[in-house]
Amino acid sequence: MQKISSFLPIINSESKILILGSIPGIKSLEMQQYYAHPQNKFWKIICEIFDEEFSLNYQERIKILQKHHIALWDVIDTCERKGSLDSEIRNEEANKIEDLLQDFPNVKAIFCNGQKSYKNLQKILGKDFYLPIFVLPSTSPANASMKYEEKLFSWKIIIDYL
Repeated sequence: MQKISSFLPIINSESKILILGSIPGIKSLEMQQYYAHPQNKFWKIICEIFDEEFSLNYQERIKILQKHHIALWDVIDTCERKGSLDSEIRNEEANKIEDLLQDFPNVKAIFCNGQKSYKNLQKILGKDFYLPIFVLPSTSPANASMKYEEKLFSWKIIIDYL
């Protein structure tokens, strides 16, 4: 098993929602970019929701998030994992989500990209946290049981919190 670490959060004082994944997969770690696997639908969904032109340029993708007041991070700071599957995560240590939210009080809602992120966040923050927390279908290629259109429809809820 390989020890891996999360990236720094993408957030600023204008961020209104926080999207949390679990921890970057192999391709993301190689590229040092959130959701870098070409079959992960995260960036496609974000661009489609906001009617933005899809770009492969990572800096352009970050600008789209910032333009629409979206912050991005992971619930896990470090862990051991073989491969990229969340089910292979072991010995995880949590990111300091509460500290981040205290530093950026404009965040009004949290959206979890998948069940692993959501379950871990509940352990970190508890079930009665002061912000609304939503679990969205994972954009990972491992979540092949749900059609893209269904994922897109579910993800559109983030618009209501901006």
